[in-house]
Amino acid sequence: MKGNLRSVSVIGTGMIKFGKHRDVTVPQLARPAVIEALQEAGVANKQIESIYSGAAISGWMAGQRIARETGMSGVPVINCENACSSSATAFREAWIAVATGIIDYALVLGVEQLTRLGGGTLPLDQEDIEVANGMVMPGLYAMRAQRYLHDYGATERDLAAVAVKARRHGALNPHAQIQTETTVDEVLSSRRIADPLTLLQCCPTGDGAAALVICPSDLAPHHNRQHVHVLGSHLASGRYLPGFRDMTIPEITLRCSGELYEETGVGPEDIDVLECHDAFSIAELLYYEALGLCGRGEAVRLLHDGATSLGGRIPVNPSGGLLSKGHPVGASGAAQMVEIVRQLQGRCGVRQVADAKIGLTHVTGGGTYGFDHGACAIHLFGR
Repeated sequence: MKGNLRSVSVIGTGMIKFGKHRDVTVPQLARPAVIEALQEAGVANKQIESIYSGAAISGWMAGQRIARETGMSGVPVINCENACSSSATAFREAWIAVATGIIDYALVLGVEQLTRLGGGTLPLDQEDIEVANGMVMPGLYAMRAQRYLHDYGATERDLAAVAVKARRHGALNPHAQIQTETTVDEVLSSRRIADPLTLLQCCPTGDGAAALVICPSDLAPHHNRQHVHVLGSHLASGRYLPGFRDMTIPEITLRCSGELYEETGVGPEDIDVLECHDAFSIAELLYYEALGLCGRGEAVRLLHDGATSLGGRIPVNPSGGLLSKGHPVGASGAAQMVEIVRQLQGRCGVRQVADAKIGLTHVTGGGTYGFDHGACAIHLFGR
């Protein structure tokens, strides 16, 4: 963004354990995360000037319903729907409002209750020509995987290794939906969903909520916890690309990250830890390359070198990512931010990335005809 902007800090975070929460309402699902974020921030309900709520398929006015549940009815609510990027988009809108001086204190939340759908793949819009002809998200990513394997000589075992890493990290995260490790052979022997992707290479759907409180850095309360600053925020929408598209190039992520790096002066070489949108195993490999962690066709080597594992040069998805932590669509972006903020504060226990100073979150949203994705939101945080 252009112009004189105030420095903005995250002063409170909250999150529930992701999983199956069928017996509560959406507001009840979000309530513990909101209360935790407010208490951690040391901010009273009455100090919150606006609520920015991200949810994709959790019903009308989710933010207002949650405000009522948490004693903040009457506070202005901005509801954001941007598919999987919903709560990351909500965070960007809140950051703009605080950075430009429109408000001082904002609550950002992400929530989703996918169990209300009963299971299966996410429902896509039938007016989309590819969806009308049978396209589902696992099929889309499976085509990307097949092309990547063909072009760069990668194997199905390489894809499975992504899921193994995710589960290894997720086993250390008490908020993760899946907290058990697995092996390459177990991944490959799990039910085949869309060749070459098996069940354990697809993110589990479930329910979840996460929340953050932000304010100008000069108003951040003085307590023992390290404040984390928002170094940059960028949102991109998909470009219509008729004709041939190279499915191994995530165009929107490449463009969004490049613009953010240019705006902030922070490059991939400066990042200590990141959370990316690993909805399927192949996605993480493609995003290594699009985010500039390595060159084209080098993602498998980066993975096997251990660079993206805990203890490596640039740990990716220390939370377990979408593959292990889970992917309650509207909550995923906010949950990534909670993880990165806590990593930069040194609060992640056995999965802590040593001396992390700069972190990145990346989330994409929507599979739409002619687009790589419909939306992409990337944020940089630092201490």
